[in-house]
Amino acid sequence: MPLVIDQPEDWTEPGAHQVARGIHRVPLPLPLDGLGTVNAYVLETTEGLVVIDPGWYGPQTETAMIEALRQLGYRLDDIVTCLATHHHWDHYSQAYAWRSTLGCELLVGREERHSIMGYRTDAGRFPNHAQLLTRCGAPELARALAYTPAPENEVGISFGAPDRWLEHGERIRLRHGDIEVISTPGHTRGHVVFYHADSRLLFSGDHILPHITPSIGFEWAPEAHPLRSYISSLELVHRLPNSAVLPSHGPVTTGSRSRIEQLLHHHQRRLDEICDEVAADSSTAYEVARALRWTRRDLRLDELPIDHQLSAVTEIHAHLDVLTMLGRVSYTDRRNVRMYALSA
Repeated sequence: MPLVIDQPEDWTEPGAHQVARGIHRVPLPLPLDGLGTVNAYVLETTEGLVVIDPGWYGPQTETAMIEALRQLGYRLDDIVTCLATHHHWDHYSQAYAWRSTLGCELLVGREERHSIMGYRTDAGRFPNHAQLLTRCGAPELARALAYTPAPENEVGISFGAPDRWLEHGERIRLRHGDIEVISTPGHTRGHVVFYHADSRLLFSGDHILPHITPSIGFEWAPEAHPLRSYISSLELVHRLPNSAVLPSHGPVTTGSRSRIEQLLHHHQRRLDEICDEVAADSSTAYEVARALRWTRRDLRLDELPIDHQLSAVTEIHAHLDVLTMLGRVSYTDRRNVRMYALSA
């Protein structure tokens, strides 16, 4: 299937943008500071439309999708299936609402069940992270998070189990070819990508993004070794034929393998930076996180929003876990805090 890739200069431009025959990218608005758009993908089947990652629940999302479908000669109720690469609000919540309003089916990776089935609205935003943050040497951050209310855009959104869990290797038939489900834990423990072999298209979700490095293990019920999982997942996808990447955030790009190599190199460089900080007497994940710079703006840890501080500290913990596995650092636990040193 030949690629078309109708891509405006501004990837956030609303509407339906063709990628290949029967496959369109639809940018949808997000109620977030610093991340204003998510890509949904509309795929034609003989039964109706399949939509991958249909955005954050709300009237703006639905209005943007209605207009995009109108351009293609479809209506909202032509959607029969929603596929979510993972359970985060900007990928899952509108699909969950459409289960009731449209009667469409919702599918997501099986390992997302840990966060989805354990979700509670009365337990605070990050109830499973207090012990981890204490181990990282950040008890004050744990206490601050415990009293941080959910932002207004997360209040009142229905959330629950999908109609069915997706399995690794499962195939979903389209009008032209099919897509394969590939399990890619790391960003979340149940993250999946979808591969269209006929046109060498990779619907990458947040696993591979063109301009930023995805966060690792940022979820309700995180796994123990998220960076190990992420690196293994990148290596798995790298073994596929070189493909166009259809990300959740950013423009469509060609050359999946080169971007994967950049991401692997980033984490290797980060491992080296963390070793340097441990050598300079930063002995906890929190101390390392405070010593490093964050985002493309080179911010200090305490300049980040509080939930981004959580993500930063736990990502350092995940990197230290890999360094321990590689034998480059060792640790001792003192009063529930994990202290690191370079291995002898």
